[in-house]
Amino acid sequence: MSTSWGKAALLLVLALNNVAVADDVITSDTYFYGDSPAVYPSPEGTGAGDWPSAYNKAKAFVGNLSDDEKVNLTAGVSSRTGCSGYIQAINRLGFPGICVSDAGNGLRATDYVNGWTSGISVGASWNRNLAHDRGTYMGKEYRKKGVNMILGPVVGPLGRVALGGRNWEGFSTDPYLSGILVSESVTGFQSQKVATSVKHFIGNEQETNRNPTTDSAGNTIESVSSNIDDKTIHELYLWPFQDAVLAGATNIMCSYNRLNNSYGCQNSKALNGLLKTELGFQGYVVTDWGAQHAGIAGANAGLDVVMPSSETWNSNLTTAIANGTMKASRLDDMITRLMATWYYLDQDSAFPNPGVGMPSSASAAHQAVNATSQAAKPVLLQAAVESHVLVKNTKNALPLKSPKLISVFGYDAYGPMSLDLAPSSSPDLYQNGTLWVGGGSGTNSPAYLDAPIDAIQGRAYDDGSSVLWDFTSENPSVDYTSDVCLVFINAYATEGSDRKALSDSHSDTIVTNVATNCANTVVVVHNAGIRTVESWVDHVNVTGIIFAHLPGQDTGRALVEILYGDTNPSGRLPYTVAKNGSDYGSLLEPAQPEGKYEYFPQSNFDEGVYIDYRAFDKKGIEPQYAFGYGLSYTTFDYSDLNVSKKSASPSPYPAKAAIVPGGNPRLFDELVTVTATVKNTGSVDGKEVAQLYVGIPNGPVRQLRGFDKVLIKSGQSTTVSFSLTRRDLSTWDTDAQEWLLQPGTYKIYVGRNSRDLPLEATLTF
Repeated sequence: MSTSWGKAALLLVLALNNVAVADDVITSDTYFYGDSPAVYPSPEGTGAGDWPSAYNKAKAFVGNLSDDEKVNLTAGVSSRTGCSGYIQAINRLGFPGICVSDAGNGLRATDYVNGWTSGISVGASWNRNLAHDRGTYMGKEYRKKGVNMILGPVVGPLGRVALGGRNWEGFSTDPYLSGILVSESVTGFQSQKVATSVKHFIGNEQETNRNPTTDSAGNTIESVSSNIDDKTIHELYLWPFQDAVLAGATNIMCSYNRLNNSYGCQNSKALNGLLKTELGFQGYVVTDWGAQHAGIAGANAGLDVVMPSSETWNSNLTTAIANGTMKASRLDDMITRLMATWYYLDQDSAFPNPGVGMPSSASAAHQAVNATSQAAKPVLLQAAVESHVLVKNTKNALPLKSPKLISVFGYDAYGPMSLDLAPSSSPDLYQNGTLWVGGGSGTNSPAYLDAPIDAIQGRAYDDGSSVLWDFTSENPSVDYTSDVCLVFINAYATEGSDRKALSDSHSDTIVTNVATNCANTVVVVHNAGIRTVESWVDHVNVTGIIFAHLPGQDTGRALVEILYGDTNPSGRLPYTVAKNGSDYGSLLEPAQPEGKYEYFPQSNFDEGVYIDYRAFDKKGIEPQYAFGYGLSYTTFDYSDLNVSKKSASPSPYPAKAAIVPGGNPRLFDELVTVTATVKNTGSVDGKEVAQLYVGIPNGPVRQLRGFDKVLIKSGQSTTVSFSLTRRDLSTWDTDAQEWLLQPGTYKIYVGRNSRDLPLEATLTF
């Protein structure tokens, strides 16, 4: 059994396969033979950690199944179209089936639910408690609707490609921040006994060529291959998945792309090796919809359930067992893992009927189940508020102080012309209004939509202000008596395609034209990903800029709280904003099928761990706005940094221990405690996000390894505390296949963002 894979350099076994190269187009995948090592057999779930009771019940259940019943549970069916997927019932054993549905930010295509903030907004909040509460209340809605499993949250894509179409569904380009927030989200969801399907495992960093296509001549173009070396996959892309499994995630969704030239849902190294062996995952693996590209080979590689159905499994599974190409124990393990999840979350007890509240033209079972609640409203609003990141505020532009005349411009200020059970947005945003969520399966169904213009007019009524607006003109007329001009633009993204650019000329022109005629212009950007602002950021009349991200249904109400200072902004950027798109270099655009790889697109992750701020630091590129950056209406000072080691000389490698969900538990032993004092030196109360970065020997200049969001009253101080675990301080040793705590000097930084770290210390092991 291979236990490692080296640098993905596409080493070829040409002599054995007699494949021509040079400038010829590759037409056989034997060219890539050996890129992804084989790891067999698929490890059986053991009931490790807190899973023993669930496994005992699941094994007893499986023991009563016929072979046909076992096979039926390995793939979804379409008999309940109100759910995104459905695993059919076995009535004779009292199993009602399992309903799974999108999305990670609220149910879609249904009624009586809320449209929550998207992943990128949770990342912008840097608020672990809010992530947990959001998950909890969202989980309550899923449960009331009879949805057994949420298809989310998302930590893949991580955001390697700046123009990635689904980056907005995830939390951040940083694995540590993503890991903390996915952990809290999983815990919140599953506190309501709703399963989580953490996705997409793994290396799903672009939408371009995510699925096989055909060219005009009918030739098949395979999915893009994410070619990632062993060290990078551990230190970057696997990291948040490990945190999710550690938190108790019950399901992992495998991805469309190939990983080192083996499809993600049949990659034995990823599923059997990384997930089920190294991380000790006890739940089951499900395909993304239509991501099955192999039959028995997929099952042997660690795939457990196919969605939405399987054309290749069915009776072929029992045939494979009969002819020896698959073991009967593998089929039993697939179903045991599935049913263990059901029992683990006590869904056998007092859980609503699957899909009971999901509209379905094919079923009379739909009931008007109201899943919203008054208790959720404060969390909905606070999540929306903390989605906003104030990045520019000059001339005391904000907060607003009862302005006499507010002029509002831009296509993003108003609500959509229609809102039904399946709301959608499209790239033609100049007609579709404000952006509260991105497109594709991550779209949600809001109970209402409080658009910015509606909330602004409501506040104007209270204050006795006047409001003028023009949503359609590229060069609108500006009343010279305007106290403030608010310009609303957005940056759209959707599943299925990557973005074309990080800015657009139409939006930029609106901003520039308004600013030319208005001395106090505040720009609000609802952005489903990174949005550059180079053409107008330094305009003397652009006094304020807010990245509002995707705040969900309370978008207008939340914005008004920020604009008027009812709430002090506390959002921070979960990514780096460059001065120019070219600053992202090779990580700007997705890889394309080209040259000899025309039919087998390749995306080589040659940059290793150096994405986003790690890359900017390495190359000495000054960002427009640094990772972790965000302004407040008050100011904070830092002092009294203290670093304390728990052990004078910890071992280089973690002690051996039985693997539990999340991996070796000794990886999470606390080795170092860091504290600092933060004082609010301004005139208003506010929340600060204190951030800890570590410079690990032979690694990036600094990496986020802690954050603490604290409310500090004006003139008061508080102590922030960070715990550094063995994993936080280690690097992946590809030879030893262990996390290595290197001897040497470590740099400790604490401050406001990745480029503003006033406190420094050293740590030696």
